[in-house]
Amino acid sequence: MTNRRTLMKAVGALAALSLTAGAALAQQPSFFRIATGGTSGTYFPIGGLLANAISNPPGSRPCDEGGACGAPGLIATAMSANGSVANVNGIAGGTIESGFAQSDVASWAYTGTGIWEGQEPVEKLRAIANLYPESIHLVASANSGIESVADLAGKRVSLDEPGSGTLVDARIILESVGLSESDIEAEFLKPSQAADRMRDGAMDAFFFVGGFPAGAIAELASQQDVKVIPIDGEAAASILGQYDFFAEDLIPAGTYEGQEDDITTISVGAQWVTSADQPEELVYEITKALWNDNTRALLDGGHAKGKMITAETALDGVGIPLHPGAERFYREAGLIE
Repeated sequence: MTNRRTLMKAVGALAALSLTAGAALAQQPSFFRIATGGTSGTYFPIGGLLANAISNPPGSRPCDEGGACGAPGLIATAMSANGSVANVNGIAGGTIESGFAQSDVASWAYTGTGIWEGQEPVEKLRAIANLYPESIHLVASANSGIESVADLAGKRVSLDEPGSGTLVDARIILESVGLSESDIEAEFLKPSQAADRMRDGAMDAFFFVGGFPAGAIAELASQQDVKVIPIDGEAAASILGQYDFFAEDLIPAGTYEGQEDDITTISVGAQWVTSADQPEELVYEITKALWNDNTRALLDGGHAKGKMITAETALDGVGIPLHPGAERFYREAGLIE
């Protein structure tokens, strides 16, 4: 009898140990990076909000008790990167799990067209969600004499750094008025660096693509006289007629200090993309966390562009396939049939 009791205790102990081990295994953390853009742009702060929203580290308090409401066991981080093109390349190469990309860049990469002409298409590129419109800013110093895109001829202009979506769009905009890089004194700097050069009087204008208000532009406008140049008229019409991923846009008066009027421009969609190689269940949980009520409050209070990130516009302008995990969520939510 004693041996039997001892045996039963041993079995019970092993069972308890097994359950404990199983629980510990279930709580093993997984990591998920979101590649964004420069720290002075819009991608980086939005990426930080989303990383916070989808994280739910092992041991966190339950969502219904005021704890994390993200994907179980997930630790997400936003990392500063070079922007759309670099982020897509990172996903294609398997060096990052996800990233933000402009809708134009994502479409070109997936189809091997446009700027991806002659390169291997990124056929495993998949969408999690469309986030918000990215306004194309052309910022000029007040004393530069620049009033339109055509006035950039002969001026010192930063087109953003290599690997960025801004550089791609800046070239398209220049082309729309018959200019190329050889017609300007082109530089390839991050917006924050270009703004520093403008403060020093060494830069006439720079391009930036992102949600407004952009930190680097807001800070610059608070320190010296600058103006946001319209992208409109025949130039905008030719771009909109040629590329269906651009849309008409408006930067409202008062967005930046000294900006008294609405500025007409064009925009592209900021999209959250990943690889088809990412597990379906993980991306399903990430998408589910993205659209819960806690995330809604976080986005609304965290950034001016956060209010524009909605489930109703999550599929707008998505020109690449959805990740199966994201697609499953949107079907369950009734957003797609």
